[in-house]
Amino acid sequence: MTQAGVALGKDLFFDPRLSANEQISCASCHQPDYAFGDRTKFSVGHSGITLKRNTPPLFNLTWSESFFWDGGVKNLESLSFAALMNPDEMGVDLTDLCQKLNTDKHYKEAFKTAFGIDSVTSAYISRALAQYMRTLVSANSKYDSVQLGLTQYNNEEQEGERVFLKNCASCHTPPLFTDFGFHHNGIDQVYSLDNLSLTTGRFRITRDSLDLGKYKTSSLRNLKYTAPYMHDGRFANLDEVLVHYQNQNTLNQNQDSLVSLIKFSDKEKEELKSFLMTLENPSFD
Repeated sequence: MTQAGVALGKDLFFDPRLSANEQISCASCHQPDYAFGDRTKFSVGHSGITLKRNTPPLFNLTWSESFFWDGGVKNLESLSFAALMNPDEMGVDLTDLCQKLNTDKHYKEAFKTAFGIDSVTSAYISRALAQYMRTLVSANSKYDSVQLGLTQYNNEEQEGERVFLKNCASCHTPPLFTDFGFHHNGIDQVYSLDNLSLTTGRFRITRDSLDLGKYKTSSLRNLKYTAPYMHDGRFANLDEVLVHYQNQNTLNQNQDSLVSLIKFSDKEKEELKSFLMTLENPSFD
């Protein structure tokens, strides 16, 4: 990573010319004000098609072992290609995009400075975007200050941490608040197996029936900015999420056994919410 590479990646990230209709940038769905998510249930792509999964926020990506809700790609460079080329997302033709950027004096000079190349190629577009995304580090919350000994929790936050460690930390492991794994967390789901649909979770990648309905563990950082929640945005707010975990009545197919162990009272729910709010990082762009 270089300063020039990161600066170039940031320019590209916010440039709508990277989409087929030149109206949607990466930042259209990954907005800085919302932890690089977009606060909608489903985003809309360049052609007006509503996507099938909730847009995940982008932060602390440098530590992630896979990307997308089903772990469909293994590195940030591939992540960029997937979004750029997907006909329902940005839908751009990479050859056309490179030709366009090669006629732009600013980009020609920026790619030369960052990578020492005379002609823009798709490989270096993805590398620049990846460099920028790796700088989106969220590590300046109250939780982080407590860990550094710079401040202290109030009583409710302290009790909330206790509830969290008992019920949630197995999958939402501190300090990143994810285990990078794939779990079925007990939400009711309807699967469509046609063409390995986006409704099947990790199964779309592994084709293992035991992975039906399993999705990547989201980080719990920045929850204040990233509603609605779950892969399909079904929960509008944090209360709905916690009520779901409070009321586990039936076992769904492939539901993780850890989910049935979650137990907390209404009072503990309020304490847990207070702790989770200590994970918010107001600005990290």
